Amino acid sequence: MVAAPLVAQTTYAELLERCAGAAFTDAFAEEGAFTPKTVKGRRYWYFQAGTGDSRTQRYVGPETPELLERIAHHREARDDERERRTLVSTLVRSFNLPRPIPQIGNIVAALAKAGVFRLRGVLVGTVAYQTYSAMLGVRLSAGSLQTGDVDIAQFKNVSVAIGDSTPPVLDVLKEVDKSFRPVPHVVDGRRVTSYAAKGGLRVDFLTPNEGGETGKPQALPALQTDAQPLRFLDYLIHDPEPAVILHDTGIYVQVPSPARYAIQKLIVSRRRPEGFAKRDKDLQQAEALLEALVEKRPHDLKLSWQEAYERGRTWRQLLAEGLGHLRASVRDLTLRVIDVRRSIIPGLDLNFNNPPARYDFSRDIVLFTGTSLGGPVECAVSRETLDDHFGADGLGQEGRLECFLKNRSKIERMTRTKYLSWPIEEPNVVLIKSADAQKLMEA
Repeated sequence: MVAAPLVAQTTYAELLERCAGAAFTDAFAEEGAFTPKTVKGRRYWYFQAGTGDSRTQRYVGPETPELLERIAHHREARDDERERRTLVSTLVRSFNLPRPIPQIGNIVAALAKAGVFRLRGVLVGTVAYQTYSAMLGVRLSAGSLQTGDVDIAQFKNVSVAIGDSTPPVLDVLKEVDKSFRPVPHVVDGRRVTSYAAKGGLRVDFLTPNEGGETGKPQALPALQTDAQPLRFLDYLIHDPEPAVILHDTGIYVQVPSPARYAIQKLIVSRRRPEGFAKRDKDLQQAEALLEALVEKRPHDLKLSWQEAYERGRTWRQLLAEGLGHLRASVRDLTLRVIDVRRSIIPGLDLNFNNPPARYDFSRDIVLFTGTSLGGPVECAVSRETLDDHFGADGLGQEGRLECFLKNRSKIERMTRTKYLSWPIEEPNVVLIKSADAQKLMEA
């Protein structure tokens, strides 16, 4: 993982702010007034335009300090398309941050203009993943960034409650590419959750499956389409974050939080068949994000993990299995942040096959190697441990090495216990210190 320069993150922050303002102004460009409604103790804002029978009311969003500020400055907004286009170009060309292929960018732009994200639709999948590079200030691997699909998700209850809607999805998509056609659903051919165009372009609509298992499409009235219900999607799209797609002047969208995205990818990767290409892509994306999150957003990662882990035995099993398929360094860094032991990983153990040992004078430790899930683990015992607990006090390097070899079985058992069951100190490394020894001997 390579960090993007600070100036790239600053540029993206400016672009995000400008795109948010532009999206708000474009959505409510005509004369009208903003009015609040209170529903179940929470205030929501709507925009009313026209008078009498021609009066219309459109959904704006739940009240937040940011929304109130945009409402207050609504009439002051200026057209800054040129500046936004320059910022997008800078992020893509100067800092090599990812952008979608033009056709995908045009599709997302049309959906945004139609109001999909204003009406609390959430962009998920690889197009959403592309936004995390700029959001987190890291360069994500190119192999996990490619896609010809656009995936949009929305809670069904939100879609029903909003009281506003986009134009029919097919009409919106045909404005971009006239070859778009509805794809009849495999369970009910009268319903449509996907739309396809020439060249392999595809737009899928999804909604959380929060009841019993069902493959039946669910209606999303706010988006005027049906959607495919999916497990684990409710977790993914809860509390989405604003982001910008680096296309044209920038497209203001809503995406899952990167921590939820990474954790959900761990889960769904275990539900795909072995050898399925998307399974590998899920793990690549999860691994890249987790590596970034342990540094950039450790608190978010820990909270998101805890929420998922507390959702039941199946969730815990899938999460643990997913972690077991990551690189050992990323797995251990993640476990350290979420304060979980390696022992939760199915099949993980630390084994020794009489590996050679050597004394490292620069660090005053005896080094030896274990294996875990087929990979090496650097193991060590400190001089103080050998002196205080194994009778090596006063011996030289050769004597301490001989002391280690004499007590090898016991030290390896202690090392295995610490590796599996103690808090992680360093990724893929375990060091037995004098302060650890007594407790490990008693374990």
